[in-house]
Amino acid sequence: MTASRRTRLALALGAGALAIALAVAISCALGPQPISFRAAWAGADPDAAILFGLRLPRAVLAALVGCALAAAGTALQALLRNPLAEPFVLGVSGGAALGGSLILVAAAGVTRLAGRAGEALGGAPPVAAGAVAGAVAATAIVFGLGRIGGRLVPEAALLVGIVFNAFAAGVITLLKMLVPPEQAGRLMYWLLGAVGYEAPGTLALGAALVLLSVGALVALSARLNLLTLGDEEAASLGLDVRRDRAAVFFAASAATGAAVALAGMVGFVGLIVPHLVRRVVGPDHRLLVPASALFGAAFLVLADALARLAFLPLGTEPPVGAVTAFLGGPFFLWLLRRTGRPEAEGAR
Repeated sequence: MTASRRTRLALALGAGALAIALAVAISCALGPQPISFRAAWAGADPDAAILFGLRLPRAVLAALVGCALAAAGTALQALLRNPLAEPFVLGVSGGAALGGSLILVAAAGVTRLAGRAGEALGGAPPVAAGAVAGAVAATAIVFGLGRIGGRLVPEAALLVGIVFNAFAAGVITLLKMLVPPEQAGRLMYWLLGAVGYEAPGTLALGAALVLLSVGALVALSARLNLLTLGDEEAASLGLDVRRDRAAVFFAASAATGAAVALAGMVGFVGLIVPHLVRRVVGPDHRLLVPASALFGAAFLVLADALARLAFLPLGTEPPVGAVTAFLGGPFFLWLLRRTGRPEAEGAR
């Protein structure tokens, strides 16, 4: 890496870290109950309890989810060479939610028979494993069925992903009928995409999964640059296309599975953030992947703060997935029109 690129990387990472710090500070400062940071740091309640027990863990959770989804979206866009690709649109999030839901349903059944064994099965590690397995399976289905004549067709993969997402949502809705009401509420959590208040152990497990998977995507970022050139061109440059694509698939799926296990199906983070960051740092994935991960974390922290505060006068709180869908839906349609325009003009 040249000195200029190292400088740009340092600037991008510094700006991303600053954005996360500012977003977390804003999220922790705002809420229905005003608090004093000075009193909280001194350990005075209720300020300390609100800051360290509620707002800061929730902001950290949102940052982890945003980091994972933005990094995964960047990688999937590179693999498909399509700006519309992202975990939610491609059905990877739906597969992760379905995998986690199946573990919860199995846990409910085991609980009726074996009590504590079912409770253990419904804990954070098995549910996270189910979500990751579901994301990997969904990725394999989308990219497998997206091949026409032995070649991956991005448009076909996107269509398969959209259909699979609808299928996963329908299955999860049916699974709600097979579990007790408290478990049904947890299944709805997958569909809505809500950042909540997780136990420290769950937060630590999620952080480990996100850091490992995003770290793997950062390590593979130089190979993503070659994969965007196409299979034949990448192979001619000495890349083992099948192996490296599989590695990126698994890392992006694991990142998505971890995010869904923590917050359900939060859509469009992996679409919005990489595009905005790409306009600043350029298309080099050695810069784009880590920068997108950091700014994705900041983005979702702010989106969650908006979800908490926007409807405060009404005494309610929409899930953050509704906020990201509200922002991402029009953005997706704009990108769809923008990417189709050159082909339409060329056909005249």
